[in-house]
Amino acid sequence: MTPKASASASGAPLRVALVGYGLAGSVFHAPLIAATEGLVLDTVVTSNEERRAEARAAYPDHPDHPDLRFAASPDELWERADELDLVVIASPNKTHVALATAALKAGLPVVVDKPIAGTAAEARELAALAEERGLLLSVFQNRRWDNDFRTLAVLIAEGELGEVQRFESRFERWRPQPKGGWRESGDPEEIGGLLYDLGSHVVDQALVLFGPAVQVYAESDVRRPGAAADDDTFIAITHANGVRSHLYVSATTAQLGPRFRVLGSTAGYVKYGLDPQEAALREGKRPGTAGEPWGEEVEEVWGRIGSGESPLTGGGTPVRTLPGDYPAYYAAVAAAVRGAGENPVTALQAAAALDVLEAARRSAREGVSVTLLPHPDEAHHDEAPHASGKEHRA
Repeated sequence: MTPKASASASGAPLRVALVGYGLAGSVFHAPLIAATEGLVLDTVVTSNEERRAEARAAYPDHPDHPDLRFAASPDELWERADELDLVVIASPNKTHVALATAALKAGLPVVVDKPIAGTAAEARELAALAEERGLLLSVFQNRRWDNDFRTLAVLIAEGELGEVQRFESRFERWRPQPKGGWRESGDPEEIGGLLYDLGSHVVDQALVLFGPAVQVYAESDVRRPGAAADDDTFIAITHANGVRSHLYVSATTAQLGPRFRVLGSTAGYVKYGLDPQEAALREGKRPGTAGEPWGEEVEEVWGRIGSGESPLTGGGTPVRTLPGDYPAYYAAVAAAVRGAGENPVTALQAAAALDVLEAARRSAREGVSVTLLPHPDEAHHDEAPHASGKEHRA
């Protein structure tokens, strides 16, 4: 990727424009951008005066770049693209493709919140445009830096479980009353529902750990009265290496299961509870605050590894959970924009996850198991399966 001249020449902080200051923008992106050395929050795009006031209060003048600026629409950014070094898109899902396209055509590197698009084809078109322009296009898959996922990745890499055979991942909540809004809309244009929301996370994690998917089966339901989008979904993936992933995302789980249950040929790993970083960010805590550890959890909720024993009765050996590290994502983005590091999450990797999500949606709708094949002309590192048209009745 070719770094922007303004970013690489002076060594000054990269100037970041954040499109959207709702949940994703205010809770996740803005705090992490502000906490990352070498990045400065330059402009927030929102026409909402209340949100502007919140941003002013949360991000006072930066010593190297005073005066947080605001724009009423993204079009204002493209008109002064030479004053910016990076655009972060944290707006509703249906706007992601159009805004990422406009940013890339304006010559700006881009971070897009997940899902990058509604289809894998759109994600690949964006990847091709970024490649053509020589610009970074990265996808915010922050759950790769969850504490439990980081711990599990190390356990697998070090062979502590033997050969992994089955991966169970649950991202479950108990929210019996819908909140409304575009995330719970039944309009396909909104790209709402849990399959594309939490499902983007659990599918991405499974592909990172175990590689390409070759078969997908799913069950997807709308359980809550008044809900319009899927709120209780199960996805089964068969990976090319033989591992089977069983993934659950739900807003209707009255009793939560383990976040991870991973079964290998010599041992299993069971972990309950969610990574603490989202809760900390929602409470207004910030990474990098002196004297306050970030992403740490208490020993009582560490996962346990063992064989033939239940962790609920004290079986197995506690494994210290590594600290969660969402700040690592934006640190890697800053390095990549400067031409000093790799893109932490590529659009082609996001396309691979979207292949699975599209297959899952089809499987749930038609009651079939969908077979995937490697996408042609894509490097193994970013290998992305696509539906072959073959199907098996469930």
